Amino acid sequence: MKPIQLISPVDGSVYAERTPLTPEAATTMVARAKAAQKPWAARPLAERIALVKQGVANLNAMNDRVVDEIAWQMGRPTRFGGEFGGVNARTEYMSDIAAETLAPTMVETSDKFRRYIAREPVGVVFIVAPWNYPYLTTINTLVPALIAGNSVVLKHASQTMLVGERLAEAFHAAGIPADVFQNVVLDHATTEALIAARSFGFVNFTGSVGGGQAMERAAAGTFTSLGLELGGKDPGYVRADANLDAAVDTLMDGAMYNAGQCCCGIERIYVHESLYDAFVEKSVAWVNALRLGNPFDQTSTLGPMANKRFAAVVRDQISEAVAQGATPLIDPKNFPADDGGAYLAPQILTNVTHKMRVMMEESFGPVVGIMKVKDDAEAIRLMNDSPYGLTASVWTNDYDTAAALGQQIETGTVFMNRADYLDPALCWTGCKDTGRGGSLSYLGFHSVTRPKSYHLKKV
Repeated sequence: MKPIQLISPVDGSVYAERTPLTPEAATTMVARAKAAQKPWAARPLAERIALVKQGVANLNAMNDRVVDEIAWQMGRPTRFGGEFGGVNARTEYMSDIAAETLAPTMVETSDKFRRYIAREPVGVVFIVAPWNYPYLTTINTLVPALIAGNSVVLKHASQTMLVGERLAEAFHAAGIPADVFQNVVLDHATTEALIAARSFGFVNFTGSVGGGQAMERAAAGTFTSLGLELGGKDPGYVRADANLDAAVDTLMDGAMYNAGQCCCGIERIYVHESLYDAFVEKSVAWVNALRLGNPFDQTSTLGPMANKRFAAVVRDQISEAVAQGATPLIDPKNFPADDGGAYLAPQILTNVTHKMRVMMEESFGPVVGIMKVKDDAEAIRLMNDSPYGLTASVWTNDYDTAAALGQQIETGTVFMNRADYLDPALCWTGCKDTGRGGSLSYLGFHSVTRPKSYHLKKV
C-alpha cells in the first residue's frame, strides 16, 4: 500500500507518514470491532461513562503536545491552545444526559402488560473525521457512541492523522479495550469497500459534498445509516437594531478565526443599509489588526491554511470576484507573511453579488463578502439563496424577531447575536447540501442507537 503523507502547512515538510491498512487487514480489524462490541455493551452504563471521561481527562493531560501537533498539522496558532474547552463541555453534557436518554420509554407497566421502547447500540460506528477542528469533531460522535455501547472505528483526515493516534492513546490508557476503539489509516478504496460490505451500523462523515456523495454511493443498497455534515456557506444578517460593535467583533471573528477553516464560519454578511457603511469601516479595521504569521509565534493571530491547495481555492475565488467587479478592502501588503502558498492574507469584499463563486461556493478560508440590504425580506431571500444550510446568524435585540426570521431561514441552527459556536445541548444538524443527520443533544444518542420495542404480555 502507498504511504499517506501529512504535509505541514508551516514549512511544507513531511510531518508524518503512515501506511494504510490492506483490504485484508481492514476486514480483520472490523471483525475485531464486532467481536468486542457486545461485551462492551454488557458493561454497566456508569462504567462506560467513567472510562470515556477518563479518556478525555488523559487527553487533557497531553495538552502541550497536542497544541504543538495541531499547529504543525493544520496551522492553527498555538496562542489559541487546544480544543479541550469544547471537548470537555461536550463530554460532560453527553455523559450527564446519557442515563435519561438511553433509558427505556415506558408505555405501560401493569399486571397484564409491559410495553416499552428501548435504545440499543447499532454495533460498530465508523467515524470519518475532518482536519479543521480535529478533536472536537471526533468527540461529537465518539463520546456518545462509546457511552451507548458501540465499538468505534476512527479514520481521521490525512492532514491530522496524529489526532487519531492521540485519541486512541488516551482512551486505551483509560481502560477502554483496544478493539472497542480502533484508530486506523485507510485509503479511499478500502474505506468505500468496507462500507459497501455492511461493516458498520452507522457512518459519520464530516467533509466535502463530493465526499458525502461518495459515502452514499458506497452505502447504496446496504441500508447503513449515515450522518453527513458537508460544509456550509453560513450567512450573518445585521438588522437596523443590531449592536454594531458586537456584530463586527463576532462576525469578523467568525469569518477569520482558524484562517476561516470552520464548518460554521461566517462566509457572507448582509447588513441593513442604515448600518452598512459603519459596519464595513469597522470590519476593515478589525481585520487589519490581525497578524498573519508562523503559528508558533505568540504574536500570530492568523496562521497558514492547512494546505496550499486550500489557499489556492480561496485566491481563485477572490481573483474571479474582483475581475467581476468586487472591491477588495484589505491590502495584502499589510500581511507580508502571505507567501502565495499556505499563508494567505485575509480579505473583505464589497460590491459582491450571488453570481460570484465567493458568495455561492464554500470558501473555507479567511475571506468574507458583505452586501447591503434594505429590509428583512431581502436579507432572507439572499440567505436562502445557497445550496447549503448549516447555521445562520441574526443580529437584533428582540428574541421574537430572531425566532420569526429563523423560521424563514433554511438552516440547521439559528443564532441570535452570536456565531460559529456549538451548544452541546442543541442538535448539530443541517439541511440541503450541508447533509443530514444530527449530533450532540439527546438526538446525538439517537444517531448511534436504534429503537427496539418490547410488547410483553402475561397469560
